[in-house]
Amino acid sequence: MFERYEPFDVDVGEVRIAGRRSVGPAGLPPVLLLHGHPQTHLIWHRLADELAEHADVVAADLRGYGASGKPAGGGDHAAYAKRTMAADMVALMQTFAHDRFLVAAHDRGARVAARLALDHPDALTSALLLDVAPTSLMYAATDRAFATAYFHWFLLIRPEPLPERLLAADPRAYVEGVLGGRHAGLAPFPPEVVDAYVQALAAPGTAHGICEDYRASAGIDLEHDEADRAAGARTPVPLRVLWGAHGVVGRFEPLDAWRGWAHQVSGRALDCGHYLPEERPDDVLAEILALLVAGAPTALPQP
Repeated sequence: MFERYEPFDVDVGEVRIAGRRSVGPAGLPPVLLLHGHPQTHLIWHRLADELAEHADVVAADLRGYGASGKPAGGGDHAAYAKRTMAADMVALMQTFAHDRFLVAAHDRGARVAARLALDHPDALTSALLLDVAPTSLMYAATDRAFATAYFHWFLLIRPEPLPERLLAADPRAYVEGVLGGRHAGLAPFPPEVVDAYVQALAAPGTAHGICEDYRASAGIDLEHDEADRAAGARTPVPLRVLWGAHGVVGRFEPLDAWRGWAHQVSGRALDCGHYLPEERPDDVLAEILALLVAGAPTALPQP
């Protein structure tokens, strides 16, 4: 697991961003891997080493998660706006001399990747978004089934300190309940990885950082998104969108939804639930490699 990688802890300005990095062969664009909730960069453990055989790879913890910095959110939660978190990642990649890269991102990380595509299109060759639809659409179309499956969306946006106290009171119950409550249960997650997710949530400041991520999504992120929609902003970055056929994202017609954000959108459902990198790593790896070849500066044979 991550045998080809070295840990990093980089100051990107407001916070430090931690994760693992591998230096691969030249020729293909570098890759930035971003995780979802309630996880860390370890979500990529089933494909990271094979991906590192093809390109430079940076697997990062988002601010508020894992070993990355966990600042206070502030009254408007702007410290956890996806615009802020996207800027973290541009700065991170620049420290490794990567001015243009592919981003592959799941869940919360995919919301950061979508903002990257809008705010920093020149930095991306393409973006792979995993099991996510635009936040505003998902809130607007909320029904009982969605609210049941995504209960944490509505718990974590409550004012502090109640959600923070609930998460910190029993991190294992929360992590195992959220992960195990989806289609595949806990089967895709090795015990040592679950333990790492639990330890990350139990660390000082993580519960607050996670809650602030969601509070930002229910507030300032919607303001940014609505301003873009009103201005007719659409990214030129190609978006490749995958979702789990046994999850809830498919009900939001994700390809049609993301066409409101980008000029080029393609994708498909995979035979799995929410956690694509851990449930269907071979499929996700193949998609990343195909995007890498498409984004290479010179024509290369398909992997």
